[in-house]
Amino acid sequence: MNKKEILKLAKGFRGRAKNCIRIARERVEKALQYSYRDRRNKKRDMRSLWIQRINAGTRQHGVNYGNFMHGLIKENIQLNRKVLSEISMHEPYSFKALVDISRSAFPGNKNVVLPTRKVNVSSINV
Repeated sequence: MNKKEILKLAKGFRGRAKNCIRIARERVEKALQYSYRDRRNKKRDMRSLWIQRINAGTRQHGVNYGNFMHGLIKENIQLNRKVLSEISMHEPYSFKALVDISRSAFPGNKNVVLPTRKVNVSSINV
């Protein structure tokens, strides 16, 4: 890259990194390395977020994430995690129907007991 392109990319940097060509070149190269790395990390982070949302939705119905996904695969329901997370957040009745389908397909989902609430003993008046 020539000097003009480097300084154009360095616009907004602090100190001499925006106008001294040697320092600007180093900072721009490092910034491009970070952007390359983080374009891949963003995909990883989004998948993790979708899985967390699906897991939260399934646990409300007494099924964990792994058993839910296994049941969907056995029933040949091919919805990706992004769509499943959107359904779990915005369409709870449709998501419950998916959980019920998954529960019927996989026997590990049938005998699941919903978690009990913890009761604070100090708040009970005797």
